[in-house]
Amino acid sequence: MKKLLIANRGEIAVRIIRTARQMGIATVVVVSEPDRDSLAARTADEAVLIGPAPATASYLNHEAVIAAALEAGADAVHPGYGFLSENAAFARKVIDAGLAWVGPPPEAIEMMGNKSRAREAAREAGVPVLRGTEGPLREEDDALAIARDIGFPIAVKASAGGGGRGIRFVDTEEELLAAIGMARGEAGSVFGDPTVYMERFVPHARHVEVQLLADGEVFVHLGDRDCSMQRRSQKVIEEAPAPELPEAVRERIRSSSVELARRCGYRGAGTVEFLYDPVAQEAAFIEMNTRLQVEHPITEAITGVDLVREQLRVASGQGLSVAQEDITFTGHAIEVRLNAEDPSNNFFPSPGTISELHWPEGEGIRVDTGVDAGSTVAPFYDSMLAKLVVSAATRDQAIAAMLTALKEVRIEGVKTTLPLHRALLARPEFAAVEHHSKFIETTPGLLEAL
Repeated sequence: MKKLLIANRGEIAVRIIRTARQMGIATVVVVSEPDRDSLAARTADEAVLIGPAPATASYLNHEAVIAAALEAGADAVHPGYGFLSENAAFARKVIDAGLAWVGPPPEAIEMMGNKSRAREAAREAGVPVLRGTEGPLREEDDALAIARDIGFPIAVKASAGGGGRGIRFVDTEEELLAAIGMARGEAGSVFGDPTVYMERFVPHARHVEVQLLADGEVFVHLGDRDCSMQRRSQKVIEEAPAPELPEAVRERIRSSSVELARRCGYRGAGTVEFLYDPVAQEAAFIEMNTRLQVEHPITEAITGVDLVREQLRVASGQGLSVAQEDITFTGHAIEVRLNAEDPSNNFFPSPGTISELHWPEGEGIRVDTGVDAGSTVAPFYDSMLAKLVVSAATRDQAIAAMLTALKEVRIEGVKTTLPLHRALLARPEFAAVEHHSKFIETTPGLLEAL
């Protein structure tokens, strides 16, 4: 691999450029009109304009991205996360154009992209799954009878869903049919696929996940993460390894995730996500993300393995540089996602120009960002400004270090989620691992106090 096109923007584009440059690989990044002077555009060796602001006319435009890669003389495409990263049709077009695809085979993307099919594949691989429908819920099915058999509360989920979209939570029989209708409607409009399925909903569940790497022959896990602190099903704080997880559960989710990757001929980086019920001390499969995760830096912090480097090695035919016995875990790492949103105004996006910016520095601190002082935060895309990562010897020390780091962050010109992170990291429930995926929404007075 000599030249890599990055089909993304913001912090993930900058992060990929960093590793590619260390490997001696030239980089070209695609940009939309608002991103012409972005940090990613200034950091890459080349930047190619591919369209106007709307993502559908730029970052989601298959033909424009591939044409940019060919024009620039790139021999590989890295999709980052979001946008086209889990689009099997785009992956095939990249491969058909004679370019290396930095991701898993399109067939694996398709299998795991359909959540009901993914449940079946997980069950066959021995991955624990929640009680639910055996496939998509059909129009002619007796949904109420099926729901009674599963047991309330229930989650109605889009088969092609992800990112918290196309989900409805149902507590009573009276709410079920309306929830199915709303989930189907949202699934059809957002994903182009109205099919849904049902599974048991676990109140106060934690969200844990296993990081995988594979090259088609070698399949390894890089431990687990906890991403339970969420707002409206969007991750807010992540940490590794997952705290207070029984070793039997930890071992089962790790080994079964590796088996799932093996069965679907996986290549590259992937993540298997689980719900963990701390009362029953059981974990169950949610989905597999067939791409690099936003929270991958915390895994890198505790393993010392550069996941992007391994992705690029696999895509170039070199294979993984690590086997399972090479992977060790040291310390604890926490990541917060800093977004340009106004917590005092229902987290409304806060576009604008960053007039002042200061990041903390020191041992165990990492900042992945796509902005600098003077950057304009456009209203067209995801509002994440940066990921602040802190690692230390123990979880308690990592929490203390993160609180200190958050006090040192200064961002002027736009509203940010800094107040939320400072409040959450200081909560005794977080220190005691008593939080869950609905903690923010169900804790009285938490958001009002920001």
